[in-house]
Formats: sequence, C-alpha cells, structure tokens
Amino acid sequence: MEATVAIDEARDPLTIAENWVRQGRDVALATVVETWGSAPRPAGSHLVIDAEGNFQGSVSGGCVEGAVVAEALDVIGSGTARMLEFGVADETAWQVGLSCGGRIRVYVEKLG
Repeated sequence: MEATVAIDEARDPLTIAENWVRQGRDVALATVVETWGSAPRPAGSHLVIDAEGNFQGSVSGGCVEGAVVAEALDVIGSGTARMLEFGVADETAWQVGLSCGGRIRVYVEKLG
C-alpha cells in the first residue's frame, strides 16, 4: 500500500510563490541545494520572499532566515541570483545559528 503525502497548499512555499507572482509582487525563492553535517532543514527546502520582506517557508530556522531574507531583497533588486553558504567555518556561524557544526548552501533567485 502506498503512503499518500498531503501537501498543505496554503502553507506550501512554492504555491505561495506562484500566487505572489500572479498578484504582481516581486518575489525571490531561496532553496537549500546542499547540506553537510547537522543541518536544520534538508536539501529541497524553500523560503519565498517578496520585496516588502514578507516570507513563508524555511531554509534553516533561526537567524539564517534573516540573512537569507536580506540577500533575497538584494536579489529582487538586482535580478542576479546568488549562492549562499552558511556554516560553522564562517566567523558568523554563531550569529546566524549554525554553530552545531552543519553547513548549508542556499540558492536565491528572482521569480517572474
């Protein structure tokens, strides 16, 4: 018997991104593309951000989200995608919440 996974479309970041673009908002999508060690969210996790700083979803939890939102606002303004990396090797690891030893790479792109 196959298990069925129900997606809560009202909270799904990809559905939200699609709706925001349809509403004419400038939107960026952040996607966890790679993880190493103890990472709070798996690869494929999404965070959608609009030009007003509203966001839905999660790429890590904690302070990393704030840093990703700030970078996403720059991506929305410039139209140029960015690859971000957060991890314990960075001097900012304690500030952004990955002091547990993990690392994540997050790709941020403008949609629309």
